[in-house]
Amino acid sequence: MVEKRPHPGDHGVANGSNKRLATKATAQDALAAAKARAAEIAAAMQAKKAAARPATNGASLSPAQNASATPPPPNQSPLSGPPADKLAAMKARIAALKGTSTPPASTDAPPVRPPASSTPPISRPSLEPGLEESRRRGDDGRSKKREPMAPRFATTLANRRTDSPISEKKETEHAGPDTEETKENPYFDPHYRPTKRDRLPRALVFNQRGKYLAQASKMRQQERLEQIKKQISKQARQAGLDENTERGFLVQRPPDVEWWDEGLLEEKSYNCIDDPTKVKIDGDDSLITNYIQHPVILKAPQDQLLVQVKPMYLTTKEQAKVRRMRRAADLKEHQAKIRLGLEPPPPPKVKRGNMMRVMGEQAIADPTAVEMLVEKQIQERHDTHVKSNEERKLTKDERHAKLTENQQKDAKKGLHMCVFKIETLSFGKHRYLIDHNAKEHSFTGITIFNPNLNLVIVEGGLHSMQKYKKLLLHRIKWSENALPTEKQAEKQQGNPPWMKSVDDDDNLKDLSYNKCSLIFEGQLKQRAFRKWGEKICETDGEAKEVLARSKLDSLWALAKSSD
Repeated sequence: MVEKRPHPGDHGVANGSNKRLATKATAQDALAAAKARAAEIAAAMQAKKAAARPATNGASLSPAQNASATPPPPNQSPLSGPPADKLAAMKARIAALKGTSTPPASTDAPPVRPPASSTPPISRPSLEPGLEESRRRGDDGRSKKREPMAPRFATTLANRRTDSPISEKKETEHAGPDTEETKENPYFDPHYRPTKRDRLPRALVFNQRGKYLAQASKMRQQERLEQIKKQISKQARQAGLDENTERGFLVQRPPDVEWWDEGLLEEKSYNCIDDPTKVKIDGDDSLITNYIQHPVILKAPQDQLLVQVKPMYLTTKEQAKVRRMRRAADLKEHQAKIRLGLEPPPPPKVKRGNMMRVMGEQAIADPTAVEMLVEKQIQERHDTHVKSNEERKLTKDERHAKLTENQQKDAKKGLHMCVFKIETLSFGKHRYLIDHNAKEHSFTGITIFNPNLNLVIVEGGLHSMQKYKKLLLHRIKWSENALPTEKQAEKQQGNPPWMKSVDDDDNLKDLSYNKCSLIFEGQLKQRAFRKWGEKICETDGEAKEVLARSKLDSLWALAKSSD
C-alpha cells in the first residue's frame, strides 16, 4: 500500500521542522540586507556632510574619528562583533557627529571623548554648517545677543509710536521731488510748485461787556409786549368792543359780474354788454356751442322725506281671523306629512279639561299619576314658550346697535337744526338732562353757558329732533331748583357763581322766571359741528368767537334780539 503525502496543515515532525528552518533562514537574510542598506545610507550622508563643510571647519579629524567615520564593508555590520566592539563603534560615531556641528578649538589638541556611560546620549541631528553659522553670528562675524521680545498688543504699539502717520504723509506730500525722480520721470514739469494757502492765525475776539445782557433785555421786552397784546385783546373781547350785533343781518353787496357770466364777457363788469364785440356768444372762443350738455340727474332733497306707505291696519277680529286661517293651513300641511310618514305623529295634548277623555281607563285607575303627568306637560309647554320668547329678544348690545342704525337712517333722510334759548342753567339737573338726551339721540352741537343767557344748538334727524323738542319745551320743569348733593357740590367747585343753584348765602335761587324758547328751526345741507360739546363763555365776545368757528355767530345776535 502506497503511503500518502503528508498534508501541509498537518503538524508532523518532518513538516514542522522544515517550516521552522525555512523561516529562520529567511529572517536572517532579511536582517543582513537591512543592515547593509543602512550602512550604505550612513556612508553617503557622511560623505555629503564632509563635502559641504567650509574651509574654516575643514581641519582633519583625528585618526580615531576618521576610522570611525569610515563606513564598514557592506558584508559586515558596525553592530556586529562582541559587545565591547559595538560600544566603541557607537561612541566613535557620536564623536564624529559632534565634530561636524562644533569644530575643535585647535587641530593639535586631541579630541575630547565624552565620558562613558551605560546609556549612550541621544544626539540631535545638526543643521548644515552654513545655516548654523548664519544663525549664531551676524554679518560682521560678531555674536549677537538675543534681545527680550516686547509685547505686540495694539495699545502698546500705539503708545510706542512717536510720530503720527498723517503728519509724516503731509510732510512727504509738501516735500519737493527728488533729483533722481526728476531725471527718471519724463513728465515732470520743473516750473510747477505746490502752492500752500496763506492761512493767518485766528485772533482772539473777546465779547464786549454787556452784550448778552442787552440781548436778554430785548427778549424780555419782546415777551412783555406779546403779553400786553394778549391782555388787551382779552379785555376787548370781555368788554364786547368787537361785537357786531347787526353783522348777521347785513346783506352783502352783489358782485360786478356773476360767476356764470365771467366767461362770456371780456371785462369784469356789465357795462360792456351793449358792445357786441366784447360779448363772446357767436365767436369761436365762446362757451356756447351747438352741443347739448345733459347734467347728472340728482334726486330732489324732498324725495328723501317721503313717508313710506305702510300696510292697512286690521282690527282685532280681523287679526284673529287671519291668524286662525294661517294656523289651519299649517295644520293641514302637517297632517299631510304625518299621513305620508314624513313626520312622526305628535303626542296627545293633554289639558286639565280633556284629561279624563284622553287618558280614559288610565285616569280612572290611577288619577293621581295622570294628574301629575298632565301638570308636567303643561309646565313643559309653558317653559318652551317662555324660552322661545327669550331667544327672540335682543340683547343689550343688539338693542344699542339697532337704535344707532335707526338714528343713522333718520339722519340720512335729512338733517335738521334746532336752537333753544334758556334764561339760566344754574340747576345741575337741567344741564344733565340736556347733555344726556343729546348724546342718546346721537346729536351734534354745543351748549354755551353765559351769565346773561344760555344757547343750545342741536343737529340730527327729524324723528329724534321731535322727541328732543318735546323734552325741552314741555317735559322739563325749568322753574325747579334744589340743593346739590355732596358729589354734585364737589364737581361744581370749579364753576363760576352764576352756574350754582345757591347764592353766596347758601340759599336756593329763585328760578320762577326761567324758561326755554325755540328761536330757530330749519333743515341743513351738512353738519356744522363734528361732535357734541359744552363751553363756558364769560362774555358775549367769547361766545361769538366760539360760534364763529362753525360760521354760526349770527345765532348769538338772534338770541339776544329775541324776547
